[in-house]
Amino acid sequence: MNKKVVLSVLLLAAMSSAQAADPLSAWNDTAAKNAIMQWVQNATNQDRSTYIPPDKRYVVFDNDGTLWPEAPLTFQLQFAVDEVKRLAPQHPEWKNDPVLGAVLNNDLKAVAASGEKGLMQLLAATHSDITTEEFAQRVSQWVDNQRDQRFGCRYDSMGYQPMRQVLDYLRDNGFKTWIISGGGIDFMRVLSQKMYGIPPEQVVGSFSLSEFSLTEDGTQLRKTMKGAFNDDAAAKPVAIHLFMGQRPVAAFGNSDGDLAMMQYTAANPDFKTFGLIVHHTDDKREYAYDSHPPASGKLVEGLTVAKEKGWTVVDMQKDWKTVFDPAQCALKPGN
Repeated sequence: MNKKVVLSVLLLAAMSSAQAADPLSAWNDTAAKNAIMQWVQNATNQDRSTYIPPDKRYVVFDNDGTLWPEAPLTFQLQFAVDEVKRLAPQHPEWKNDPVLGAVLNNDLKAVAASGEKGLMQLLAATHSDITTEEFAQRVSQWVDNQRDQRFGCRYDSMGYQPMRQVLDYLRDNGFKTWIISGGGIDFMRVLSQKMYGIPPEQVVGSFSLSEFSLTEDGTQLRKTMKGAFNDDAAAKPVAIHLFMGQRPVAAFGNSDGDLAMMQYTAANPDFKTFGLIVHHTDDKREYAYDSHPPASGKLVEGLTVAKEKGWTVVDMQKDWKTVFDPAQCALKPGN
């Protein structure tokens, strides 16, 4: 083996070792990365006044726009749109419906103009009157068969790599990671374990009540639109109390819809907490928006409060080396 080959092997080994030693290797060495690591070090060092006992290390994450993209549509809304088109041959009456017909005509502006009432109708057509098992199968089939139109990637490969590393880093240091999101609880639970290592019981989202019944084969839960709970804005602290039973010590979000969750976390009277907001500033590798998002994720008040509270604001363009894991989701030429 000649000297050049030996040097190359040693260099590659050194690079691999450095990456392994850096749990946040997808982050640039900026203030945001340093803030995360410093807080974790302070929270886990028993010799410091900032120490947090392991049984209190509960951390909450929004999902849409914080762990995966929410533009131009949230994944769940894109799923609903695709489901309407898939199921349309069984429902010829849909073409005459103002909302469902607009979906079939690719008129998403008309769908958006229909507001919450239209959204609920879209969800009723695609998320209800089926068993929970059938719904999970439909989501899995959608993930297997559909690709993001801009990036050409599987949806389950589009978790933000820097945030996935934060999740792993926190868990490696004894923290319990939860999703508290406005997305549908049953939709996210299909994907959370594979994408983020978060088990279904630690996923909290919007939901409607299911109905239990006995069947010839055993039992079933059937999804309905009854008792709908929208896990967004002020409802997030309510959901945290209901499902977690204790106040978190850190919160990660990206929009004004996450503000109440972050304020609730920051007001924890027992520990020095941490807050982080992902600011979408990268229109080349992802999307750039705050006050005028393509679909959801408006961020105005959150930026102001973050400055007042000393929360970390992530500039996606400057703070992240990568957005998606290139081994799973390589950008198309031109992106």
